[in-house]
Amino acid sequence: MAAALDEAAATLLGVWEAARERTTSRLSTAQLRAVMVVEQHDGINLRRLANRLDMLLSSASRLCDRLVAAGMLEREPSRADRREISLHLTPESRRLLDELRADRRQRLAEILAGMSPEGRQALLAGVTEFDEAARRQREVGEPPRELPGPAAPVDAGPGWQLDGPPVVRSA
Repeated sequence: MAAALDEAAATLLGVWEAARERTTSRLSTAQLRAVMVVEQHDGINLRRLANRLDMLLSSASRLCDRLVAAGMLEREPSRADRREISLHLTPESRRLLDELRADRRQRLAEILAGMSPEGRQALLAGVTEFDEAARRQREVGEPPRELPGPAAPVDAGPGWQLDGPPVVRSA
């Protein structure tokens, strides 16, 4: 099951990466991640940003310097502690993120249009449950549950079985 999900996720990431390259070609992946973290946590300080990006503080500082110079981030003294710097998005970075999401959603809609209504519903239900489980794990540090052993393959609909790679069937 994990192998099939890994392959499907690679396809999804390919769609996202293509949208990123078209929309945000002037930002590196690390810079885009930083902008997205600041979007989620407006006013975040540099230390928390570095932790979220799993970077050294000095590396995060240089990354922010480049984003400020590119007009993507603004720095201002924190309201809570004037010695700290708060990070905020600029209107330019908000426009860029909006364009990126619009491009991604258009590409996803094109792919989803090639699926059956049942397949789309099953995908949404599965991805939603996956997201909820992943969030719970992150919040409480819950260890992953063991997957059932190699019993009978689970049929995930035409073209997929959840214990291995996608099965290609001709029409």
